[in-house]
Amino acid sequence: MARKTEDFKKIIAQNRRARHDYFIDDVLEAGIVLSGTEVKSLRCNAASITESYAEIKGDEIFLVNAYIPEYEKASMSNHYPRRPRKLLLHRRQIKKLLGALKDKGTTLVPLSIYFNKQNRAKIELAVVRGKKLYDKRETIKQADWNRQKARVLKGSS
Repeated sequence: MARKTEDFKKIIAQNRRARHDYFIDDVLEAGIVLSGTEVKSLRCNAASITESYAEIKGDEIFLVNAYIPEYEKASMSNHYPRRPRKLLLHRRQIKKLLGALKDKGTTLVPLSIYFNKQNRAKIELAVVRGKKLYDKRETIKQADWNRQKARVLKGSS
């Protein structure tokens, strides 16, 4: 069956470590304010968000420490690779995030950067709580058990 056009996402970068290190409470999509050379660099599938996070400054949310390398073919008008980038959210969404971040131990972490069907750069943000070591072990055990269960079910049918 063909993929629906509204579900189309060209994923540029993913933060796979976030699903291992955090409990994900809420996920939302936001736009990113980018310069021209940053967009061109993203189109070359070059970005890293593993060490990045989002923080609230005043009434705005910024993506901090995301690495988008300089575009090689650009001249002097290149961008700084780790600059803070403003995220585009509705006022209601920002207030909701402020309320969620008041709890101790919660933070905003990007899960992926992608281009949607209109070719606009978007970021998937998650409100997360940190896992303890024993929680991580339990997650690994559960994933192994599910894998074994799938093998047994596949072999029996």
